[in-house]
Amino acid sequence: MGIINAVKLIYDYVTKDERGDVENVTSAIRGVDLDIQAGQFIAILGHNGSGKSTLAKQMNALLVPTGGTLTVKGMDTSDEKNVWNIRQTAGMVFQNPDNQIIGTIVEEDVGFGPENLGVPTKEIWDRVYDSLKRVGMMEYCDHSPNKLSGGQKQRVAIAGTMAMKPECIVLDEPTAMLDPNGRKEVIGTVRELNQKEGVTVILITHYMDEAIQADQVYVMDEGQIVLSGTPREVFSQVGRLKELRLDVPQITELAYELKKEGFPLPDGILTAKELEDALIRCKEQGYHVKAKSGEAKHVDKDRTS
Repeated sequence: MGIINAVKLIYDYVTKDERGDVENVTSAIRGVDLDIQAGQFIAILGHNGSGKSTLAKQMNALLVPTGGTLTVKGMDTSDEKNVWNIRQTAGMVFQNPDNQIIGTIVEEDVGFGPENLGVPTKEIWDRVYDSLKRVGMMEYCDHSPNKLSGGQKQRVAIAGTMAMKPECIVLDEPTAMLDPNGRKEVIGTVRELNQKEGVTVILITHYMDEAIQADQVYVMDEGQIVLSGTPREVFSQVGRLKELRLDVPQITELAYELKKEGFPLPDGILTAKELEDALIRCKEQGYHVKAKSGEAKHVDKDRTS
């Protein structure tokens, strides 16, 4: 069993009227099975309303199952006695860092979580400075969070979660409100924590380029996991992803369109370097682009001078 394990997980949002009678039931998660191993970097994709954020909140016991089970390091999230330990094991970083930052100074904000856990004062400050160093924000320790950029605020939020020493971090669309540079900062920080510290990372995102770096990708639709595999396996299924109203990485999209025009390119190209190498091989095989139509045409090099 992995660090996060879901078995036939169900979650329903229930709306009640003024008398307390059930008025409406919306199924957000429907029979999800999931087994995430310690140390993995997982990306969960899906359009708005697919259930991915609801699933993220299950992993931190912010929501508990309506049916089935979800365990964090073997602890059942439905058991109230486990909530404290679950939230120490699986930290949460939300979309808007302003909703997570409460201190007037960066170092005080990062120390808030460990202080609430009853960590001794000296260890709190050791954790604060260690966490700020790990996310590249040590030089801002005495700054006001209000004066930081969006990417810097999100790194402070991650540092605050790291200071609680979780084994797993669940990030619910942490870059949705950031510009491209901010997104790059945050994802770089998260990937480094995963690779260097062995922290399990579960990234909920709608940016396909962020998912390329994951070990495993899960795609959700209407509360169910409908695709899973490595990034290359998942993004090879361009047609299926488009049916699910999802984009693919730009390089993958370009390779897909070129392949439709006749270039013998492999499925699941993810980076510019992979595409460049594949096109060089096409050229060596005698393929070129017809000037007017843009289609690929094969030229038999043995029959041309």
